[in-house]
This record gives sequence, C-alpha cells and structure tokens, in this order.
Amino acid sequence: MPAEHELAPDQAETWESLLSVLLWLPSALEKRLKTQGLSHPEFLILWCLSQHGDRTHTMSSIAELSRVTPSHLSRIASRLERQGWLVREPDPADARYTTARLTPAGSRKYAETAPDYYATLREHLFGQMTAEQERQLGAITAQIASSLDPRAT
Repeated sequence: MPAEHELAPDQAETWESLLSVLLWLPSALEKRLKTQGLSHPEFLILWCLSQHGDRTHTMSSIAELSRVTPSHLSRIASRLERQGWLVREPDPADARYTTARLTPAGSRKYAETAPDYYATLREHLFGQMTAEQERQLGAITAQIASSLDPRAT
C-alpha cells in the first residue's frame, strides 16, 4: 500500500497518461496554429468571440471562458487588436467594463485556422477513441472540471 503522499500504482499510471495528454495535446495544437500565425491562447480568444451571437463579450467573461488571467488576456487582446482581429471598447451598458468584439478580419482568421485546429483534435484525441469512449471521457472530464471550477465554491 502506498504512503499517503504517493499514488497507488494504477493511479500513478493514469496520472502519467493524463499528464502526457495535458502537456502534449496543447503543444500539438500550438504547433499547428503557429504555422497560421496564431498562438493557442489567441485562437481560444477568437473562438470565444466567434461562439457568441453578436461576436462580443466582456473582457472578464472572455478571461473566464478561456481560463486566462485578466492581465494575460489584456496582452493577448492587444496582439489581436494590432492584427485587426478584435476591437476593445467600453461596455455601453456599464462603462466600468470593457468589451471585445470580433472584427470581420478576426472572423475570417478564425474560419481560416479552425479546420486545422479541429483536425488536430480529431487526429490526436477523438480519432483515438470509440464513440462510447468519447462519451465516457466527456462525463469524466465534466466531473473533474466541476470539482475544479472556482465558480462552484
């Protein structure tokens, strides 16, 4: 029996596999996106904005959705603004907040990069599982994510 500060052998094996996925999959996605002039965090910001009907979100909601700190988001948004892919402006409903809006050029950049991004996910993640395993993984990761979600406390 392992000590309290150690994992059981099966747990250690599972953790090593999960850790490999957590480290290597984002690296594979980053590598693919870099060929198209985007970083993974930049892509995630474009994705967050593209999923919203009016292509606008508050900066705080983008930070929450993309799991980056507000200061990191500000640096990413500055880079995306310089490229003409998003615009930041005061929230018309409450000037204490800043909104980010995806520009038409940003929409095109997202549409241009998304196919490779999703192809990488299919190649390294979904293409490695059966439909049943996908459902199981979805349930498992949702359960884990809910235990980690700071909004749940």
